[in-house]
Amino acid sequence: MNQDIFVVIEHLQGQVAEISYVMLAAGRVLAQGTGGDVVAVLLGHNAQDLARHLAASRVMYVDHPTLAEFTSDAYQKVLTSLISENMPRAVLLGSTSIGTDVASGLSAHLGLPLVSSCRNISADGRITCQICGGKIMAESNLANTTTLVTMIPGGYRPEEGQSTQPPIETRVTAPPLEDLRVTLTRYIKPKAGDVDISREPILVSVGRGIQTQDNIELAQELAGVLGGVVCASRPVVDQGWLPTTRLVGKSGQKVKPKLYLAMGISGAPEHVEGMADSELIIAINTDPTAPIFDVAKYGTTIDLLDLATVLTEQVRQAKGG
Repeated sequence: MNQDIFVVIEHLQGQVAEISYVMLAAGRVLAQGTGGDVVAVLLGHNAQDLARHLAASRVMYVDHPTLAEFTSDAYQKVLTSLISENMPRAVLLGSTSIGTDVASGLSAHLGLPLVSSCRNISADGRITCQICGGKIMAESNLANTTTLVTMIPGGYRPEEGQSTQPPIETRVTAPPLEDLRVTLTRYIKPKAGDVDISREPILVSVGRGIQTQDNIELAQELAGVLGGVVCASRPVVDQGWLPTTRLVGKSGQKVKPKLYLAMGISGAPEHVEGMADSELIIAINTDPTAPIFDVAKYGTTIDLLDLATVLTEQVRQAKGG
């Protein structure tokens, strides 16, 4: 086992996912303790330009037509080969639909330990993970062998994993990639909705705490006077109270508004992944231990049903309406 830290770069349709930069930032911290390099592992086809801003000591680039788009089978075959040959101290993957799919298979095939939902890593290998929707923080140490770690957003800023100095590139030949069980044929994009929440500067987001569909009207009135629109977390969309185009989070939209007002949202990692980079986050939740307060700039435990009407009227008066 060497002391390098491998970071598996996640990208989709020509764009590096922000979780990749978060992982690079974590990898740099851990590498300070191990004394190894941060190695960005980039799989793709004609994708070497994606390495330009990766804050890594070097990039291990595997180019193959089969890797042009993500499939779990292809990634697992390539990464199994790379990890077996190099045995780095740790391999960081995103706690995303892509990263968790790959990490679980690698752990089973290679017999390596897997630590999930990691938020922070210290230089001495101490890991802090979120469980139970972020309400419990669990701490552990890296095992004394190559360890797989899936990272969630929130512990590091994406810009900490970015660099203007391109890393040194090493090209690696892909192992045989025939007889894959799963291949990608095409992307199916959802139909355009009434608004594109990823472009809105002000978002009023509602979660389970809104209680009933009728109460969404309170959020809509507040969004109206603020000049914003209403979006939601997964429980609200699953109830059919708002369309999927209004969903924020891992399985929905990633948003970066100037103001994100979270009403009755607990702040599970899957939701935070989609809104953590908002310029200003304000949280309203009656549970003082809700993890949404960990990412919010301001917050209150007042019942949102009591506060929404008052806040709407105060904003209206302040605007002279």
